[in-house]
Amino acid sequence: MGVKRPQGRPDQRSLFEGVEADLRHGNPGEGGTGPGVREESQASAALEPARALTDRLMEEVCQRDNLNRAYHRVKANKGAPGIDGMAVEDLRDWIAWHKQELLSSLLDGSYRPSAVRGVSIPKPDGGERQLGIPTVVDRLVQQALLQVLTGLLDPTFSESSYGFRPGRGAHQALLKAKEYVAEGRRVVVDVDLEKFFDRVNHDILMSRLARRVDDKRLLRIVRRFLEAGLMQDGVCVERHEGTPQGGPLSPLLANLLLDDLDKELERRGHAFCRYADDCNIYVRSEAAGQRVMASVTTFLETKLKLRVNRQKSAVARVEERKFLGHRLLGDGRLGIAPKSLERVRDRIRTITRRNRGVSLERLIGELNSLLTGWVTYFRHAALKSHLTALDGWLRRKLRCVRLKQCKRVKPMVDFFVRQGVSPRSAWLTALSGKGWWRKSGTPTANQAMPSSWWDGLGLVCLVQRYEAFQAS
Repeated sequence: MGVKRPQGRPDQRSLFEGVEADLRHGNPGEGGTGPGVREESQASAALEPARALTDRLMEEVCQRDNLNRAYHRVKANKGAPGIDGMAVEDLRDWIAWHKQELLSSLLDGSYRPSAVRGVSIPKPDGGERQLGIPTVVDRLVQQALLQVLTGLLDPTFSESSYGFRPGRGAHQALLKAKEYVAEGRRVVVDVDLEKFFDRVNHDILMSRLARRVDDKRLLRIVRRFLEAGLMQDGVCVERHEGTPQGGPLSPLLANLLLDDLDKELERRGHAFCRYADDCNIYVRSEAAGQRVMASVTTFLETKLKLRVNRQKSAVARVEERKFLGHRLLGDGRLGIAPKSLERVRDRIRTITRRNRGVSLERLIGELNSLLTGWVTYFRHAALKSHLTALDGWLRRKLRCVRLKQCKRVKPMVDFFVRQGVSPRSAWLTALSGKGWWRKSGTPTANQAMPSSWWDGLGLVCLVQRYEAFQAS
């Protein structure tokens, strides 16, 4: 839908005030639900309990409470503008002026989303990931659809699916994987889907949605979201497959498509964990793993038209593979994947670059924000020795930054002396001719900036934070 800038600020006592009355009297065009329509729907529900409840989903999408919840979610998520340049802060004014137009287009199925703004970001393991940023109005509509469809679809999904689902997450997937390994399934079939979100087949996905949804208006709008063009470098490219990451609906639609895989694995009696497009199947021998890999690859490529990445997929001992940034050990314990450690070290290096020219307090604030979330995520892994080493390395990086902030010999000597170092040791270190990194590892630097000094500045201690999790 085109964006029209409001010329003033109308009364906004309630963002979607009056929506329920409008729906009750059928004001917004063909999709109105007057009393007669509701009674007909109720009678249909009694005759067709499996599908009749889903032929009026757009009325649920357009309910005041659902739309208000969608608005607050979009506002909380913030995010960049789409191709129209509208910021999240402008959405409330837009709704106040275009509410009825929006509702009418949703209820009669004529709503047409704008193209998404294409953005490429680097992937942790190399390559690029394509993101699609919808306009703010499209994000509102997708969120409203998501809230209704989640209640309908999520209860039908597999218990072994953990990604992007209410009340589920990565830790539950990891703990379940631990159970499988502890039971003796020490070989993993690690299936990697090549550019999954870019290769989703629209016809197959829509057929899966139509199995559960009978509202043609909703199906039509979802299809338009899938086919919305991708605007990148000033060129709008038509899309005939894929559901770009970035929109609220994409994770749910991905789970809907891959639910076929889950059901097939359950039918075969496999022990598996799936988090979005990351699927691990646990077996007791490599021979069994090779058979499973071959059959699952055939299923994915023939039934769902997805492509398995042969280079990244593998059948191996669990210790040799990673899952959600972790490494499963042979006895069922969780460890941390080497790449996860290297990744956090790279992020620390970026924050503590000595040429950034920011204060030590700001650096510590940025590091605390990163490391608190990081150690919280990996709290179930056995990694105390790694954290001890990381703590020491991090403090040395910060000592290096603090020394470089002195710039010259005399300010460095003055700093050391203020910190209780003898003048002789201070001068010897400052005049040593060593580089900043070597000076940061000297006894003088450690005496001037011990661990307790960093504690006083508020730097998070990873080992202490980790031990607090283990004790709780």
